Amino acid sequence: MSNRNEYSSLPVSSYLELQRQNESSKSVGIPSYDESEVYLGSKIEDEDEDFETDIDNYPLVIVGSNKGSGIPGAVFNLTTTVIGAGIMALPATMKVLGLVLGIILIILMGILSEISVELLVRFSVLCKASSYGEVVQHAMGKPVRILSEICIILNNAGVLVVYLIIMGDVMSGSSHHMGVFDQLMGNGAWDQRKIVVLVVMVVFLAPLCSLDKIDSLSLTSAASVALAVLFVVVAFTVAFIKLVEGRIDSPRLAPDLSSKTAILDFLVAIPIMTNAYVCQFNVPPIYNELEQRSPQKMNMVGRYTTILCILVYASTSISGYLLFGKDTEADVLTNFDKDLGIRYSSVLNYIVRIGYILHLILVFPVIHFSLRQTVDALLFEGSPPLSESKKRSLGLTAVLLVLIYIGSTMIPNIWTAFKFTGATTAVSLGFIFPSLISLRLRHLGDLSYGEWVLSWLMLVLAVTVSIVGVVSNVYSLESKS
Repeated sequence: MSNRNEYSSLPVSSYLELQRQNESSKSVGIPSYDESEVYLGSKIEDEDEDFETDIDNYPLVIVGSNKGSGIPGAVFNLTTTVIGAGIMALPATMKVLGLVLGIILIILMGILSEISVELLVRFSVLCKASSYGEVVQHAMGKPVRILSEICIILNNAGVLVVYLIIMGDVMSGSSHHMGVFDQLMGNGAWDQRKIVVLVVMVVFLAPLCSLDKIDSLSLTSAASVALAVLFVVVAFTVAFIKLVEGRIDSPRLAPDLSSKTAILDFLVAIPIMTNAYVCQFNVPPIYNELEQRSPQKMNMVGRYTTILCILVYASTSISGYLLFGKDTEADVLTNFDKDLGIRYSSVLNYIVRIGYILHLILVFPVIHFSLRQTVDALLFEGSPPLSESKKRSLGLTAVLLVLIYIGSTMIPNIWTAFKFTGATTAVSLGFIFPSLISLRLRHLGDLSYGEWVLSWLMLVLAVTVSIVGVVSNVYSLESKS
């Protein structure tokens, strides 16, 4: 008989996932079966139907049973999903919202996003869902799953289009700003944005996007986070130097609501802020490839990611707005083509712009991974996984890259893309679907009263932001036309 004193008590709200691999299972006498996951109290149906797992006789997690990414790798992948091109639009939103409200919203959105991630992880494990769409289907049925997958496709495709727009603007320039190539080499073929973006896609993006596992991108994700931090450090240092020297204009602390145009800008800026933390669509695949995974470990990943992103977003927003004030562009990177007013200004400009282009190149495949998986699930339901079909994986990758490239040649700027995705797909994926999942499946996950209230709060806020954002966007387009 086993000694009960060897076991420690578990909180009622905790969840455990049993994992195993074939070789280890032989040593403890667990029979072979197809399911890769076992939950407490589950029955393993084999030749002997009377066999049932005895919790006292087998380890909860067999060491080495799940060779995936560790917590640092998962944090880097999730952080890379969050910190993409959206960070470049935050200084412009700070210009509209004012410093005080802008910082409050950055912190508030980060906390709400982390709550939604933890709820999503809990119910994904309880439903044994391997993707965002599967847990949505378990809670609300197949039609809503299809809707959620369409949202992922539109959101991720829109984000990747924005990445290409930024790469083109920064490298080749635009009608208002000098490109890096222009400044380094003068006029030439590199002035053509479409050609430059096409070369970057073929040479750099296509090979990275052809990888079939997200944990293969852990190193590139770590490098991309380092490059994002480099951008923040440079921008913050320059802003601090100019602030100490008294060469920065007094920033706006509160939003300007004195005119109809200002009110519309304010209403449009809020959905862009909600867009900043959307990473929920990549949570299930990152969790599935987490070494010796458990909801508690994934929650730790989410909390580290949230803290890191809040710090990076706040630093970028404040420093970018302080540096450029009322001249802050929708894509703040394009502001770095002029003299910053300090020593080595031109060198810092090149470091910021080239560093962030490299960051976007490394982020691109992480977002593309989720896009490709979702398109595959929608079009080839019931087919073997993409990792087992190299031909289908490469075919989907090629088609998606071509469509994203075409989209980047048709959308004028990142503000246009972000204000629509922020008010529709981003707010749905980040807040509406996770809150509906927790409310619909509350009987499975022991949803506390506080979590029930938070779920309703997230749902009401998200729907309100979405409606106001869409109406404001449409009205602003009509006003301009």
